[in-house]
Amino acid sequence: MSSRHLSRSIAMQSLYEWDFRGSGLDDLQKIVQRNIAEFGPGLEDTNFVHQLISGVLEHKEELDKIIEKTAPEWPIGQITAVDRNVLRLGLYELLFSKREEVPAKVAINEAIELAKTFGGETSGKFVNGVLGTIYREIGEPGKDETSKSKKED
Repeated sequence: MSSRHLSRSIAMQSLYEWDFRGSGLDDLQKIVQRNIAEFGPGLEDTNFVHQLISGVLEHKEELDKIIEKTAPEWPIGQITAVDRNVLRLGLYELLFSKREEVPAKVAINEAIELAKTFGGETSGKFVNGVLGTIYREIGEPGKDETSKSKKED
Protein backbone atom coordinates (compact mmCIF):
# COMPACT_ATOMS: atom_id res chain seq x y z
CA MET A 1 0.00 0.00 0.00
CA SER A 2 1.43 3.36 -0.98
CA SER A 3 1.96 5.95 1.74
CA ARG A 4 -0.47 8.37 0.09
CA HIS A 5 -3.17 5.68 -0.06
CA LEU A 6 -2.51 4.83 3.57
CA SER A 7 -2.68 8.53 4.43
CA ARG A 8 -6.05 8.80 2.67
CA SER A 9 -7.30 5.75 4.57
CA ILE A 10 -6.24 7.22 7.90
CA ALA A 11 -7.77 10.60 7.02
CA MET A 12 -11.05 8.96 5.98
CA GLN A 13 -11.23 6.80 9.11
CA SER A 14 -10.50 9.81 11.30
CA LEU A 15 -13.10 12.00 9.59
CA TYR A 16 -15.61 9.16 9.76
CA GLU A 17 -15.11 8.66 13.50
CA TRP A 18 -15.22 12.40 14.17
CA ASP A 19 -18.37 12.82 12.06
CA PHE A 20 -20.07 9.74 13.55
CA ARG A 21 -19.41 10.87 17.12
CA GLY A 22 -20.33 14.50 16.46
CA SER A 23 -17.11 15.48 18.24
CA GLY A 24 -15.30 18.81 18.40
CA LEU A 25 -12.06 19.78 16.65
CA ASP A 26 -9.94 18.96 19.71
CA ASP A 27 -11.30 15.43 19.63
CA LEU A 28 -10.48 15.17 15.92
CA GLN A 29 -6.79 15.81 16.58
CA LYS A 30 -6.78 13.04 19.20
CA ILE A 31 -8.57 10.69 16.80
CA VAL A 32 -6.05 11.45 14.04
CA GLN A 33 -3.04 10.85 16.28
CA ARG A 34 -4.51 7.58 17.59
CA ASN A 35 -5.32 6.38 14.05
CA ILE A 36 -1.85 7.26 12.76
CA ALA A 37 -0.33 5.27 15.63
CA GLU A 38 -2.70 2.33 15.11
CA PHE A 39 -2.98 2.09 11.31
CA GLY A 40 0.20 3.80 10.09
CA PRO A 41 3.02 3.01 12.50
CA GLY A 42 5.53 2.92 9.61
CA LEU A 43 4.20 6.06 7.97
CA GLU A 44 7.19 8.39 7.95
CA ASP A 45 5.48 11.57 6.74
CA THR A 46 2.04 12.31 8.19
CA ASN A 47 1.74 15.76 6.60
CA PHE A 48 -0.55 14.45 3.85
CA VAL A 49 -3.00 13.06 6.45
CA HIS A 50 -3.16 16.45 8.18
CA GLN A 51 -3.38 18.33 4.86
CA LEU A 52 -6.37 16.23 3.77
CA ILE A 53 -8.20 16.62 7.07
CA SER A 54 -7.61 20.35 7.37
CA GLY A 55 -8.61 20.84 3.73
CA VAL A 56 -11.86 18.92 4.15
CA LEU A 57 -12.68 20.86 7.32
CA GLU A 58 -11.87 24.20 5.71
CA HIS A 59 -14.14 23.50 2.73
CA LYS A 60 -16.70 21.22 4.43
CA GLU A 61 -19.76 23.43 3.86
CA GLU A 62 -18.87 24.02 0.22
CA LEU A 63 -18.15 20.31 -0.34
CA ASP A 64 -21.45 19.29 1.27
CA LYS A 65 -23.40 21.75 -0.90
CA ILE A 66 -21.79 20.36 -4.05
CA ILE A 67 -22.53 16.78 -2.97
CA GLU A 68 -26.17 17.63 -2.22
CA LYS A 69 -26.55 19.43 -5.55
CA THR A 70 -25.06 16.48 -7.42
CA ALA A 71 -27.08 13.84 -5.55
CA PRO A 72 -30.32 15.71 -4.68
CA GLU A 73 -32.17 12.54 -3.74
CA TRP A 74 -29.55 11.99 -1.01
CA PRO A 75 -29.45 14.85 1.52
CA ILE A 76 -26.04 14.95 3.19
CA GLY A 77 -27.45 13.66 6.48
CA GLN A 78 -28.92 10.60 4.75
CA ILE A 79 -25.68 9.53 3.09
CA THR A 80 -23.88 6.95 5.22
CA ALA A 81 -21.06 8.42 7.30
CA VAL A 82 -18.45 6.41 5.38
CA ASP A 83 -19.72 7.46 1.96
CA ARG A 84 -20.17 11.07 3.08
CA ASN A 85 -16.57 11.33 4.25
CA VAL A 86 -15.15 9.47 1.26
CA LEU A 87 -17.02 11.93 -0.97
CA ARG A 88 -15.70 14.89 1.01
CA LEU A 89 -12.13 13.63 0.71
CA GLY A 90 -12.42 12.78 -2.98
CA LEU A 91 -14.14 16.04 -3.82
CA TYR A 92 -11.60 18.04 -1.82
CA GLU A 93 -8.77 16.41 -3.78
CA LEU A 94 -10.65 16.83 -7.06
CA LEU A 95 -11.28 20.54 -6.56
CA PHE A 96 -8.52 21.87 -4.33
CA SER A 97 -5.40 19.71 -4.61
CA LYS A 98 -2.52 20.51 -6.91
CA ARG A 99 -3.12 18.77 -10.25
CA GLU A 100 0.56 17.91 -10.64
CA GLU A 101 0.43 16.03 -7.32
CA VAL A 102 -3.04 14.47 -7.63
CA PRO A 103 -4.55 14.25 -11.11
CA ALA A 104 -8.35 14.37 -11.11
CA LYS A 105 -8.74 10.75 -12.18
CA VAL A 106 -6.42 9.62 -9.38
CA ALA A 107 -8.51 11.52 -6.82
CA ILE A 108 -11.66 9.81 -8.11
CA ASN A 109 -10.10 6.35 -8.26
CA GLU A 110 -8.67 6.67 -4.76
CA ALA A 111 -12.09 7.70 -3.41
CA ILE A 112 -13.72 4.73 -5.14
CA GLU A 113 -11.18 2.37 -3.60
CA LEU A 114 -11.78 3.83 -0.13
CA ALA A 115 -15.53 3.42 -0.63
CA LYS A 116 -15.12 -0.20 -1.70
CA THR A 117 -12.83 -0.93 1.25
CA PHE A 118 -14.76 0.81 4.03
CA GLY A 119 -18.29 1.26 2.69
CA GLY A 120 -21.20 -0.95 1.82
CA GLU A 121 -21.90 -3.09 -1.20
CA THR A 122 -22.89 -0.16 -3.44
CA SER A 123 -20.57 2.50 -1.99
CA GLY A 124 -18.03 2.31 -4.81
CA LYS A 125 -20.71 2.82 -7.46
CA PHE A 126 -22.31 5.66 -5.51
CA VAL A 127 -19.01 7.51 -5.01
CA ASN A 128 -18.06 6.91 -8.65
CA GLY A 129 -21.42 8.29 -9.80
CA VAL A 130 -21.25 11.44 -7.69
CA LEU A 131 -17.60 12.28 -8.34
CA GLY A 132 -17.86 11.29 -12.01
CA THR A 133 -20.82 13.64 -12.48
CA ILE A 134 -18.94 16.50 -10.82
CA TYR A 135 -15.86 15.78 -12.93
CA ARG A 136 -17.91 15.87 -16.15
CA GLU A 137 -19.67 19.10 -15.09
CA ILE A 138 -16.54 21.04 -14.22
CA GLY A 139 -14.22 19.48 -16.76
CA GLU A 140 -10.77 18.45 -15.71
CA PRO A 141 -9.60 20.95 -13.07
CA GLY A 142 -6.39 22.65 -14.15
CA LYS A 143 -6.53 21.30 -17.70
CA ASP A 144 -7.09 24.72 -19.27
CA GLU A 145 -4.17 26.23 -17.37
CA THR A 146 -1.93 23.35 -18.48
CA SER A 147 -2.99 23.77 -22.12
CA LYS A 148 -2.41 27.55 -21.97
CA SER A 149 1.06 27.20 -20.42
CA LYS A 150 2.08 24.63 -23.06
CA LYS A 151 0.90 26.95 -25.87
CA GLU A 152 2.81 29.89 -24.36
CA ASP A 153 6.07 27.87 -24.18
